[in-house]
Amino acid sequence: MKFNMNITKWVGKFNYEDAPAFELTPEMELYSSVVTASLENTFYEAKDERVERIRGLIKANDPLFVAKLAVYTREKMHLRSVPLMLAVELAKNNSGNALIGKVVDRVIQRADEITELLSCYQLANKATGTKKLGKLSKQVQKGIASSFNKFDEYQFAKYNRTGVAIKLRDALFLTHPKAKDEDQQLLFNKIAAEELATPYTWETELSALGQQLFATEEEKALAFKHKWEELIDSEKVGYMALLRNLRNMLDAEISLIHVKKAAAYLSNAEKVAKSKQLPFRFLAAYRELSANKNGHVSVILDALEKAVTLSAANIKGFNENTKVLIACDVSGSMQKPVSARSKILLYDIGLMLAMLMKSRCKNAITGMFGDKWKVVNVPTASVLANVDAFYKREGEVGYATNGYLVLKDLINSKRVVDKVLFFTDCQLWNNNSATTQLVQLWSDYKRIAPTAKMYLFDLAGYGTTPLKTDSSDVFLIAGWSDKLFDVLAAIEDGQNALSEINAIEL
Repeated sequence: MKFNMNITKWVGKFNYEDAPAFELTPEMELYSSVVTASLENTFYEAKDERVERIRGLIKANDPLFVAKLAVYTREKMHLRSVPLMLAVELAKNNSGNALIGKVVDRVIQRADEITELLSCYQLANKATGTKKLGKLSKQVQKGIASSFNKFDEYQFAKYNRTGVAIKLRDALFLTHPKAKDEDQQLLFNKIAAEELATPYTWETELSALGQQLFATEEEKALAFKHKWEELIDSEKVGYMALLRNLRNMLDAEISLIHVKKAAAYLSNAEKVAKSKQLPFRFLAAYRELSANKNGHVSVILDALEKAVTLSAANIKGFNENTKVLIACDVSGSMQKPVSARSKILLYDIGLMLAMLMKSRCKNAITGMFGDKWKVVNVPTASVLANVDAFYKREGEVGYATNGYLVLKDLINSKRVVDKVLFFTDCQLWNNNSATTQLVQLWSDYKRIAPTAKMYLFDLAGYGTTPLKTDSSDVFLIAGWSDKLFDVLAAIEDGQNALSEINAIEL
């Protein structure tokens, strides 16, 4: 590639740091935007701006691609809000298309997503009140009606929210689902009459206990200790709920036997696979417990490391003959929480994914960049501990986005690697000079390592990249899930980043 990188003559796109950048195709931009979207404010983009950009991209793309992307984000990336939005916007733009009903049915995988989708539909169509939803798209109605057949009474009752604008009862009357048998008709009648049995859940059990009166605080603490132990024995606490309540269980001083039971549950290969947890959930649990004073906390920390290792087992890494460089963006724009209620930063997601990849590579250099680029050597094992090791050192390199220094170091040292992996928000620039840019340096490096490939792991989806990604040696992969490594494997097999999406059957 030959480019005149004099910034005064650049006539292409610019990123949010006013550095030369490249536009993505509508398909790639939509893909990267939705798999990195929590529909919250980001460092550079307000949530309303992101939503409007996604809406415009939905209109610019083929409906079949949008439909497959909605299913991909729900079934492969395990996102919840974005697939519902894609289905609703698709319905707005493609009235009568049979794709809509199929997509709606596929993206609804929890009982509460029936009412969530209707609420999203109401907002998108600027409707108010359930009566306005009487004009529900026929295909949306068909998809929701079909989804009613997926759930039993426990699932409906567990997610039958009170104090919300649209209830399950409203959805039932709006969509008129057809019961598959007499028992299900009786269940639909219960929903209509609001007579669903109160489900046995860990939440209801603890809530009931919390309403009891105890003579002393010691008696209350003992009751909660026994209740947590009972819940662990019953396995009524789901995987994600267990992750989120580990501190509460340890603070309740559950017995070592029950700590070990919880640890065994967390590190069970089958349960890890079924849990479909995004990798950063393990990191959040790990950090929550790191300073815990319970004497058994190390048992749980070991279990979390094992669980992460199991979650990475299917990632196709590179063998000892493949030289890999992994560069983590720790700039200021990466220091943004993924949602208003989360303590996890975009920066954490990048480190987590990078360390998962590191655990699968046999010959890898790892480091971080901000104002400077710095190699940080960590062991292959202990993924969560490695993330924290990076996290504690991020201030050492500053907070700019000088990714070009990674390539400059490779060129200066004449070090040949086969793969260069950037985990970044793709808003790379050079705060020292307007003339030294990533494109120019990549071209220079290719003279040293002609067969080298670069993978840009886009963690923010702002719609631009620092290098052209429609070439044979630079590729864009986006997302927060370990499933993005399936995309890496597909590219290595000669496919492209959209192959996994286009392979979805509807």
